[in-house]
Amino acid sequence: MTKIKIPDIYEGMNKTETEHARHLEHLRMEQVILAWKYESLRFRLADRTTYTPGFLVITPERIEIHETKGGFIRDDAIVKFKMARELYPWFEWIMYQKKGKVWIVR
Repeated sequence: MTKIKIPDIYEGMNKTETEHARHLEHLRMEQVILAWKYESLRFRLADRTTYTPGFLVITPERIEIHETKGGFIRDDAIVKFKMARELYPWFEWIMYQKKGKVWIVR
């Protein structure tokens, strides 16, 4: 008998990303959002510079890009996020930062 491996939808995520993904999955199951994908897009910002956001989120009203960060955010991560938001304004860009047990929307 062949064993079928069920894909782990949280594979490759850190703890903060996993927590956000579990929240998104709950929203999907409650039909608040239609779908979400982890690191499924890559945006070209400049020659040899790309940005891969954490999550693509599809809602009935719009397409959102979510970035999740822990307590410390590197300057280059903020710069890339802001640059992508300016170059690709067709999406709703949201950065979530988890400080301790609190989520902050930036």
